[in-house]
Amino acid sequence: MTSDQRARTRAFYHVLGNSAVAMLGTAFLWYAITFWAYLETRSVITTAFLGGAYMLGMAVLGVPFGSLIDRFRKHVVMMASAIGTTVFFLLAGAIYLLVPADQLIDLARPWFWLFSSFALIGAMLAMIRGLALSTCVTMLIESDRRVNANGMVGTVNGVTMLVTGVLSGLAIGQLGLGPVILISIVAMAASLVHLALIRIPEPTIVHADGTPKAVDFKAAWGAVIAVPGLIGLIIFSTFNNFLGGVFMSLLDAYGLELMSVELWGILFGVSSVGFIIGGALIAKFGLGSRPLKALLLACLLMWIISGLFTIRASVPLLVAGIVVYMAIIPVIEAAEQTLLQRVVPLSKQGRVFGFAQAIEVAAAPLSAFLIGPIAEFWLIPYAKSPEGRQQWSWLLGEGPGRGIALVFLLVSIIGFILTSMVFFTRTYRRLSAAYAAGDVNADVTADADDPAGPSPDLPGPDVLGKGYTEH
Repeated sequence: MTSDQRARTRAFYHVLGNSAVAMLGTAFLWYAITFWAYLETRSVITTAFLGGAYMLGMAVLGVPFGSLIDRFRKHVVMMASAIGTTVFFLLAGAIYLLVPADQLIDLARPWFWLFSSFALIGAMLAMIRGLALSTCVTMLIESDRRVNANGMVGTVNGVTMLVTGVLSGLAIGQLGLGPVILISIVAMAASLVHLALIRIPEPTIVHADGTPKAVDFKAAWGAVIAVPGLIGLIIFSTFNNFLGGVFMSLLDAYGLELMSVELWGILFGVSSVGFIIGGALIAKFGLGSRPLKALLLACLLMWIISGLFTIRASVPLLVAGIVVYMAIIPVIEAAEQTLLQRVVPLSKQGRVFGFAQAIEVAAAPLSAFLIGPIAEFWLIPYAKSPEGRQQWSWLLGEGPGRGIALVFLLVSIIGFILTSMVFFTRTYRRLSAAYAAGDVNADVTADADDPAGPSPDLPGPDVLGKGYTEH
């Protein structure tokens, strides 16, 4: 490895570690707010709203955020993201301090919605760093090692989820929401200081179609359809996320039906070791020469697990299912990231990653908003009724959460059938061929600028900080 390659690798490690701290602070607060809201209201509609609003924000902001990443230096955009998240977390903390507790949790008053909205906006702004991290893998890591780097990203996500899952439940149960907000703000501030000290070597990018617009849907769409079969992959992921929105909305409620918030936080966090295992295996062994096939096989296994891990009201079964489920997610994410990093030019990756995220998660808020009322007012009462027990107890057993278990089972059957059909589509064949044709960014790491110097792409004034200009 040359000295230049070592420098780029070190920069990637710094960016990855910094992103981990940011994710830690963001997820710690958001998990805690979800736990706190359900315990105070005992309503799955509340948790469905919180989860659905988060996914809706990801869908709406994906392309604008991706356009920013393509338009400006990655470091500049990540700094703006860190500052914005810290400010909005501070605003949420101010509301928590100033509004009496009984008024804050009263859903008929505006304070709960304002408080959760500020926390949500802060979490949304942190999303920019996740999108930028994917482009940093392309810039800083050689082509044949990107899948391993994506595996490392999955491992870091797993460690973050483990820590936040354990600590959020314990903190809400033992300390309350106030200390959680304070810890999150401190974590975000620390990541901001560290990020300011990082220097990221970035290649010169000349935009043949002009500087990206602030919201560049047209260019994002053009980049997607330019790759044979890529739109099909995005549509497939959209269906998966539509079904996955059900789990996002109801999993916390299901876990809290079986155990206390402290124990659920610990078990959910410990179960996140699956992320670490899955990501570490990818970092070590990769995904083979056909990542699209690996992605679909992983999805099939995921649907099998998700249909079975609540088939009985059993804590060990739930934990084992979550561990395996989470071990599969890094495989799916790394496969998709590796495909995009190989077939989409770096100059358009921000918009393509943002577009893909926007389309893929757009369905999840719909399913989250729909499934909350459906589960609470229909399926859960039905599963508890004598008729429901008679019809489903042979399969789902007795115990709490049988209505949620029934939802999980039905969704998993649909997901398995849809995934199986993809193997026989033209999209699968075309995208596999596009991947095999070669890496369009094979030489991008050989064209890195001085990390401390200005962007040479376009003349213009300083936009967000000394040494950085629009490009």
